[in-house]
Amino acid sequence: MRKVAIVGIGQVPVREHWDSGLREMAVRAILDAMQDADVRNCDALYVGNMLAGYLSDQSNLGALLADYAGLQVSEAVSLEAACGSGAAAFRQAVLAVASGMVESAIAVGVEKLTEHSDVSPTNGLATAADADFEAAMGLSFVAINALLMRRYMHEYKCRKENFAGFVINAHDNARHNPHAMFRQAIHLEQYQHAKLIADPINLLDSSPIADGAAAVVIVPAEQAKQFAQPAVIVNACEVGVDTLSLSKRKDPLKLGAVTQSTQRAMQTAGINHTDIDLLEAHDAFSVMTTLALEAAGFAEYGQGTQLANPATIGINGKLPLSTFGGLKARGHPVGATGMYQIVEAVTQLRHQAPDAIQVSDAKRAMVQNIGGSASYVVTTILERDKA
Repeated sequence: MRKVAIVGIGQVPVREHWDSGLREMAVRAILDAMQDADVRNCDALYVGNMLAGYLSDQSNLGALLADYAGLQVSEAVSLEAACGSGAAAFRQAVLAVASGMVESAIAVGVEKLTEHSDVSPTNGLATAADADFEAAMGLSFVAINALLMRRYMHEYKCRKENFAGFVINAHDNARHNPHAMFRQAIHLEQYQHAKLIADPINLLDSSPIADGAAAVVIVPAEQAKQFAQPAVIVNACEVGVDTLSLSKRKDPLKLGAVTQSTQRAMQTAGINHTDIDLLEAHDAFSVMTTLALEAAGFAEYGQGTQLANPATIGINGKLPLSTFGGLKARGHPVGATGMYQIVEAVTQLRHQAPDAIQVSDAKRAMVQNIGGSASYVVTTILERDKA
């Protein structure tokens, strides 16, 4: 397998896009990525999406978007892996180019979650859980994460406000991200008094659903010098899989798929935790941030919330986290989220982030996209091209 590089990126702002449909957002992101790479076509298109068939009555997105973007491709396909759909599409694009089956590929993630009066996005998101043994019992994803947070607080004698630092950090970074949905800072008192959604999870523990699309252009690394933008090398893109239902796991507070994918990615890239300059985490809920940091090996079990301080996860900290606001403040257009994470990490490694959130001398980033209750996890290691 040959090394591959990202040479073009594109994204639309994360919003409620009342004036744009799913195809318009996706095509805009695709064309922006192609313009960034200065290419007119690619050999293959991989689309990450979770709910277009359910909410928009539209499947077969690969053919649809290739058509509307004017692409002459040999392959166009869509992939679904719940909230991990964006990274699933990215991984397939990486594998296609790395294998030599194609010379260039576009990966795009897109989701349209607003403007639906006859169907519920909440019900759609619940399809990522076990339909018979979780969703049928009335468990939404907020409820599932509330159970995890309550169990965590009980097992580790953790206080609710210990999670606040992750939320405050995300919002502080999003202030400087022009594509973020919530560009305002919050403070501890706001977090403590936020409206409860599913006890103990409150409104500020939760990422907002939204519309969005983000895309990248991928080519063989040996061709990267032909492109105008600084190349970012994909050193690893590895998957971990766990049970769909939490009830099937030996310990629901230990995310086995996160551990698997992190260990595989670091082994493939030949690095360890201290080599990571920034981490784009899947902070859909503050408790998921905590559990993922522990499972990935950045903290001991039960001590993840101790990282929730500026000295550790701030832009100038030891492990800058969710540098553009993460799912929490940038927004969470589920099937597109994994691609937003990749685009943001590439921007950091190109040293093109806004000054206030540019990680100093960033060379290597880890990106982690989680599907379901960490039943499907993709961990990617990206590195600025040394050439």
